[in-house]
Amino acid sequence: MTLSHEHPYDALTPDVMLDAVESLGLFCDGSFLALNSYENRVYQVGIEDDQPIVAKFYRPERWSVEAIQEEHDFSLALKEHEIPVVTPIANTAGETLAEHAGFYFAVFPRQGGHWPELNHPDERLQFGRLMGRIHAVGATRDFSHRPTLSIENFGYESRDWLLEQGFIPTELLPAYESLTDDLLTLIKDCYARAGATSVIRLHGDCHAGNILWTNDGPHFVDLDDCRMGPAIQDIWMLLSGEREDMTIQLEDYLEGYTEFHDFNAAELNLIEALRTLRLMHYTAWLGRRWHDPAFPKNFPWFNEQRYWEEHILALREQAAAMTELPLQWGQFGL
Repeated sequence: MTLSHEHPYDALTPDVMLDAVESLGLFCDGSFLALNSYENRVYQVGIEDDQPIVAKFYRPERWSVEAIQEEHDFSLALKEHEIPVVTPIANTAGETLAEHAGFYFAVFPRQGGHWPELNHPDERLQFGRLMGRIHAVGATRDFSHRPTLSIENFGYESRDWLLEQGFIPTELLPAYESLTDDLLTLIKDCYARAGATSVIRLHGDCHAGNILWTNDGPHFVDLDDCRMGPAIQDIWMLLSGEREDMTIQLEDYLEGYTEFHDFNAAELNLIEALRTLRLMHYTAWLGRRWHDPAFPKNFPWFNEQRYWEEHILALREQAAAMTELPLQWGQFGL
């Protein structure tokens, strides 16, 4: 659908947002707080004589209705297995996705907690168990309307789009094009070393910002980027530090993970390839969202020479990383 404003979210005024929530039969007390989200618009909304709820307004034309529904259905399937994930609130007809004034939206219960540091082996073990349980459910069926993380859509499409859009300074274009050609070859080499790995339904964007830790342990609060992909995608983003540090962390996560789901050690060959694909995709994502006023405001450095110089340097470091031996796990030395 096409909205008549310069950017679709210009039409999402406070009145429209509150009216949307009240269209579900909820009574707002007039208070709301914008939460930290760039891809969508997310608000904590006060409800009369009840706890606040969280309203999520999906970015127009990003996902199809069917793809959004698959996100909801996946989260509800996890909840049925008593996996701690925040799920959308259904109306009396059992529907979790609503539409108001041209926006698709859903409401969620507010979830307390804090971002995890995952500095202790017991925390990593507990999180590994949670991820193993999620993947055990994710492996039972495939998404039909959500994409698969691939070299094509995260790598080639991101690179080609950026080369055409004029964001990269002219004097850096040859270096970027040559380097990304080499990177894509190295990424394919990593996939070849991994061999035939299976893809399953994933969280897809598993970083600390999408996890809330309570006294009961970790909770996932956002499945907006769920997609098909290799299991290691939901683990590698939690690894940090030097190689020795990451090896220790990996052991802890996989010790818990494999209590509930098998892990193919060959996927360790994909860690640096997936990190490279994420860097390329993230940069293209910033460019694709540049017409949204929230992006120049919050990422002003994206359109500066220094950013592109540092981005190319980071990609060069990834080229070196992909030629190193992968991390090892237990008895599996690759």
